[in-house]
Amino acid sequence: MNKEKRLIVLVGPTAVGKTTVAIQLAEHFKTEIISADSRQIYKELEIGTAKPTEQELKQIKHHFISTHSIEQTYDAGSYERDALERIDELFKKYDTLILCGGSGLYVKAVLEGFDEMPEIPAGTREKITNEYELKGLTWLQEKVREVDPDYFSEVDIKNPHRLVRALELHAAEGKPLKELRKKRKVNRPFEVVKIGLEVEREELYQRIDSRMDKMIADGTF
Repeated sequence: MNKEKRLIVLVGPTAVGKTTVAIQLAEHFKTEIISADSRQIYKELEIGTAKPTEQELKQIKHHFISTHSIEQTYDAGSYERDALERIDELFKKYDTLILCGGSGLYVKAVLEGFDEMPEIPAGTREKITNEYELKGLTWLQEKVREVDPDYFSEVDIKNPHRLVRALELHAAEGKPLKELRKKRKVNRPFEVVKIGLEVEREELYQRIDSRMDKMIADGTF
């Protein structure tokens, strides 16, 4: 581990103030921010994603904000690869970087990594996606429940991308996802300082309500 390089990771619930704290830390350490948010990464998604404001983006350079298209195939494994490449590149310039986490899976990708997954047979995604578009989300949910009930019990069943991915992996290996996860331990070549932000529940709800009101007023919800 390179003790001279440090990644400060901010996590916490929606509206707890991660972006504000990330900017304050970035200003203090004179560094840049890496976003770990699975929705803010898409340039087409402006509604309900609470991306940093134009002023905040000018204040401190952010990475992985509005950089990808929803037309692209992109998942947490892709983010792991891209984020680690960017971190390695930025550590040539800075000793400290800030990772601002909006998505637990993206944070996990950077800190712990994922197991190598099997290659998906050609045309598999298209076939599953076409059936999903024809038969709807309920069909997709039932298929995942049928082939991988354990994963179905823990996945966000309203997220079609994750459900499609589960069916892809099953088509490739015929095994439930837990058998493909070997929980390999990874050692990142930098120090990690993980900070969890929290506020009282009542205040958090007030912040969420205020954010919602502002989004509606700004036309971003």
